[in-house]
Amino acid sequence: MTLLLEHVTKRFGDFTAVDDLSLSVAEGMMHGFLGANGAGKTTTFRMVLGLLNANEGQITWNGKTISYETSPQIGYLPEERGLYPKMKVGDQLLFLGELRGMKKADAKKAMAHWLDRFEVPQYEHKKVEELSKGNQQKIQVIAALMHDPKLLILDEPFSGLDPVNVEMLKSAILDFRKNGATIVFSSHRMDHVEELCEQLSIVHKGKQIVNGNLKDVKRSFGRQNVRIKSDSDLSGLETMNGVLSFTKSVEGGLYQIEDEAVANQLLENALKIGPIRHFEIEEPSLQDIFIAKVGKEHA
Repeated sequence: MTLLLEHVTKRFGDFTAVDDLSLSVAEGMMHGFLGANGAGKTTTFRMVLGLLNANEGQITWNGKTISYETSPQIGYLPEERGLYPKMKVGDQLLFLGELRGMKKADAKKAMAHWLDRFEVPQYEHKKVEELSKGNQQKIQVIAALMHDPKLLILDEPFSGLDPVNVEMLKSAILDFRKNGATIVFSSHRMDHVEELCEQLSIVHKGKQIVNGNLKDVKRSFGRQNVRIKSDSDLSGLETMNGVLSFTKSVEGGLYQIEDEAVANQLLENALKIGPIRHFEIEEPSLQDIFIAKVGKEHA
């Protein structure tokens, strides 16, 4: 079951929010959607869900346009939370489960499972407004997952969660991928996308400026990082030809370089200064790629 966006454009008056966007996410794949605020990520998700109509292009899942009939197979976690604050957690989850086509008995069973898994069964009879922001986020996540969707659209899913709960949610998302779900999620955290996703897109001002397999994107970027640790003062190495940027640390520094040939020269010059405790060539991070493509002001 493939999610396919073909040359999708969305305009609001004279403003183009999404400009000629194309991507394909196959069954069992996870696609990271990166971009600064206002890049067009949420607008894209709303078009996928049928909440907004595209001005141009086509969006299909499993070869069909997403409609009310397919909605029970979709799980959506919006960036803006949509829970009813005065409603009790259990009543709300059952209501949302039944809206997704679940029978009440099945919804109760699924709700109990997910409340236990996210370690919040004690909140079933509490009103949402009585919960912390992190626990409200957990309930919102459960509402998106409990009907066992085959397409997951997650807009900033880790927002508001502490590190322990981030790992809990990662585990749940990975289980859905193992079971063949098609997953797209946006995040400001590059490390989450790097860890979880095989594919990614970077969008900037509505335009897709990077799209593809994570390994291929890193390989095509060309630049590499060299990390050096030394007790000697390595000042001056950052001015070498081929060194694009330098970040100083207590033990040495991180050098972004044009290619591996520069790394060899960097090592030779460092050894002339003094003993080296650590020398490592690292692949570029998504943070490096994002900054180079979009700009430091959005990183």
